[in-house]
Amino acid sequence: MTRRRQGLLALGALGALGLAAAVLIAIELANGALTYGESTVADPCVQRETFPNEGFEATIQQIVLDGLDGAACELNTTREELVLSIDPELGRDVEWDMETLERAVRSGLLEAIDDAEARDDIGGLEAGLLTQVVERAPLDWLLEGGSSLADLLGGIFDRR
Repeated sequence: MTRRRQGLLALGALGALGLAAAVLIAIELANGALTYGESTVADPCVQRETFPNEGFEATIQQIVLDGLDGAACELNTTREELVLSIDPELGRDVEWDMETLERAVRSGLLEAIDDAEARDDIGGLEAGLLTQVVERAPLDWLLEGGSSLADLLGGIFDRR
């Protein structure tokens, strides 16, 4: 084989490799490679689909998530930014004071309780008890003590 022929074969192989790379890149771009890994934040003012839940603890989790969405909507922010703003050590600058935050969180949770009752996720007795807790408990307890509430009340209501 002559040097010229070897050069042409090498050039042809490089060309085929370049073409394969271009085709691969085109396929990946067509499949959304530019937006891969991008996170999208859901609008808290739009009703989200509830996740399949079973048991009182899962219902409490759904109420808390819905309540945070309601509070975030009222404060014109995202649920994620709202949660991050609750902890002052994270250094988030917020446009609301603690009183405004408390009013929005309580309002969101109360609406979420009503929604859960309307979906028949909880009964009237559970809704009444949760409403009393949300209206009277300190805000930091509501934000940090939700799981202990589920543990406490879950044992009662899971026996239905």
